[in-house]
Amino acid sequence: MPILIRLLCCVFVVCALAGCYDKPIRHLASDVVLIEAGTSSHEDVLIYLGEPDATSVGNDGVERWLYRDKHYANLLEETPYIGEYAGSPEIVQVVVVLKNNVVQDCIFSSTDEDNLDWTDDFDWQKDEEAEEDTEEESGWW
Repeated sequence: MPILIRLLCCVFVVCALAGCYDKPIRHLASDVVLIEAGTSSHEDVLIYLGEPDATSVGNDGVERWLYRDKHYANLLEETPYIGEYAGSPEIVQVVVVLKNNVVQDCIFSSTDEDNLDWTDDFDWQKDEEAEEDTEEESGWW
């Protein structure tokens, strides 16, 4: 009988700890469909997608909100040190363009993380990387 009680206590503790997990999960691929260009407001975007990962404001008052998320195909890809050899995560990105607090455009893209590895293959790109850093600081993607 004490073994059964211990087992039940362990199950209870595991269930109680699982209930404490409060990290919000974003599903950009499905939530972005709820946003309509021309009718959705910035409040709608905050409700559906949450706080953006990055924002920028242009000279003409156009705001761009960037949302990024990584999806792992399996548990092995999430494993530290060996996960990078098991595959690459899918990167989902959404850029929402707002003007006067109304969505003007919503751009969704999805790619594997290693699809862009070729961009670092050439020596002449080292000079352009310095230029890209200044563009990223200005906030335009």
